[in-house]
Amino acid sequence: MASAPNANDSSSAADPDRRRTIALVDDDRNILTTLSILLQSEGFATRLYSDGHTALNSLIENPPDLAIFDIKMPRMSGLELLQKLRDRSSLPVIFLTSKDEEMDEALGLALGADDYITKPFSQRLLVARIRAILRRSALAQATPPPSDEDDLPEPIERGKLRMDPARHLVTWQGKPVAITVTEFLILEALATRPGLVKSRNQLMDAAYSEDVFIDDRTIDSHIKRLRRKFRAVDPQFAAIETLYGAGYSFLDD
Repeated sequence: MASAPNANDSSSAADPDRRRTIALVDDDRNILTTLSILLQSEGFATRLYSDGHTALNSLIENPPDLAIFDIKMPRMSGLELLQKLRDRSSLPVIFLTSKDEEMDEALGLALGADDYITKPFSQRLLVARIRAILRRSALAQATPPPSDEDDLPEPIERGKLRMDPARHLVTWQGKPVAITVTEFLILEALATRPGLVKSRNQLMDAAYSEDVFIDDRTIDSHIKRLRRKFRAVDPQFAAIETLYGAGYSFLDD
């Protein structure tokens, strides 16, 4: 495939009603090409942008179904691009970054990113996250009449925790907590059955598609990040309990 231009819409020959479109924004043309080939092989259409300035107007005027931003880009970083985008759009966004920095992740999620994946990453994991976010985005944007509201997933309320699975919203003591899709699915698996110990394997099954293979210690990292985010809202947060050698449980106090 030839190197990507600043904006390359590969969906022109596709039926827009049959293919979801993913916008890729990265100054590394090799990554743009690799991801575009991957996503097209998975049935997606792609649009490619090599800088945030070029991408911004296009994302607003002709929005795709989801966008993937690199964080570290010249002229306009992914964080700045998301901030400008959020003034006018709720387009689902995944961040890619080569730096596993808590500050970047926290700021990205606070600005409204839907997930955050660190390079190098599993291609199957990225595709699984894209599909999960698209499903949740479609549900969150749905506006059913009152008679259909019973079809939506019921909010989960456990003590100080409230989760809205339909809209991917989490609060603790009434205060919003910004977490990724993966973290949401792990927390949902724990909070649905408070007091029940969930093994790492069970939590992996809840958070990842069956064809994605990850180290079970990845769950430990997600739990650590979840605790850190809740403790930023409530320093006394201790609702996620570790049972060494067994797994984790949610304490419904």
